[in-house]
Amino acid sequence: MADVSITDFTFVPPELTIGAGETVTWTNNDSTPHTVTADDGTFDSGPLNQGQTFSRTFNQRGQFTYHCSFHPSMTGTITVT
Repeated sequence: MADVSITDFTFVPPELTIGAGETVTWTNNDSTPHTVTADDGTFDSGPLNQGQTFSRTFNQRGQFTYHCSFHPSMTGTITVT
């Protein structure tokens, strides 16, 4: 299991490498709503308010880029090995 914090309009860490079958949990630590939205549309958390989380298990190897649909400058990458 790996964690990503949404803090100060950034995903921390912005790049994460995990093994196939692992789960990533994002936690919104900002007072502003954010989303965790795959660039290719394969997953979307919907709006996350402060303190809310979103988890996804990555079973396929590859690189998965994502962003916040409210704040497109917020980006991140999950690499599954």
